[in-house]
Amino acid sequence: MAILPIITFPDKVLRRKARKIKTIDRSIKRLSYDMVDTMNDAGGIGLAANQVGVLKRLIVVQLPEEEPRIYINPEILYREGSRMVEEGCLSVPGFVGNVERSIWVKFRALNLESKTIRIKADSLLAQVLEHEVDHLNGILYMDHLAEHEKLRPISPEEYSSAIRPGQEPDQRDDLTTFHTHSESEIHSS
Repeated sequence: MAILPIITFPDKVLRRKARKIKTIDRSIKRLSYDMVDTMNDAGGIGLAANQVGVLKRLIVVQLPEEEPRIYINPEILYREGSRMVEEGCLSVPGFVGNVERSIWVKFRALNLESKTIRIKADSLLAQVLEHEVDHLNGILYMDHLAEHEKLRPISPEEYSSAIRPGQEPDQRDDLTTFHTHSESEIHSS
């Protein structure tokens, strides 16, 4: 597949709402695979289509030690609880900040076979899903900062270790410093 350029802040496409995908055709599948390759090349664990300049409701997620997931027309159905986490973004390189995220979420999307996927997710997976769905709605993690003055620059070395998946749960990854994940998936058509 191909590595796509990642759009960075302040590009206006990051503030635009993505459109629903009506047909899962060859172009959507190609975009999905290219996004997985792009996310992996950049060392991230999530990527939304508008981060590569495409205003379609498509996200890809790959948590450490897991296979990539492709979600079409994703939506958060329900959120519960709140927690503070340190978060960063491939579209805002070199910075992190503390944001409030849900303890768990109910999530729904389509997969590449047009099957509905329903997930109840917590910890890192819930955080990534919220982060990426926000992207599709033109919202950046900076909009959730606990305090705007808390957005802090990090060195290239810190940034590299912050976005590299596969670290121990107590080490920082690209979205959290201390949370692991668990989930239950229910597949239905």
